Amino acid sequence: QAQLVESGGGLVQPGGSLTLSCAASGFNFSSFAMSWYRQPPGKQRVPVASIGSNGESTMYVNSVKDRFTISRDNTKNTVYLQMSSLKYEDTAVYYCKALRGAREIYWGQGTQVTVFS
Repeated sequence: QAQLVESGGGLVQPGGSLTLSCAASGFNFSSFAMSWYRQPPGKQRVPVASIGSNGESTMYVNSVKDRFTISRDNTKNTVYLQMSSLKYEDTAVYYCKALRGAREIYWGQGTQVTVFS
């Protein structure tokens, strides 16, 4: 059974850093594109960053460019999101998503990131 488990969330002050991890199991991780989404309180879930199946391409939403870095290790079936220069508006539940084609989609359960002072 396919499973994605996020970890690494927590409390951080503005300007701080966190690295999220998403460990995959139960499917062929290296053939899936991976993405991070986030859902701020009271708002919809939106994409943050994505990476191709072998890490050859990455994309970021403008609000996180130059602050967040997505990466993956296909030997560990894990995707990462390094977040730096965190802002209050980065507070959200962060989810990872695996996608192959149009119909194979898996979501993790999410991890909370709270930026506070």
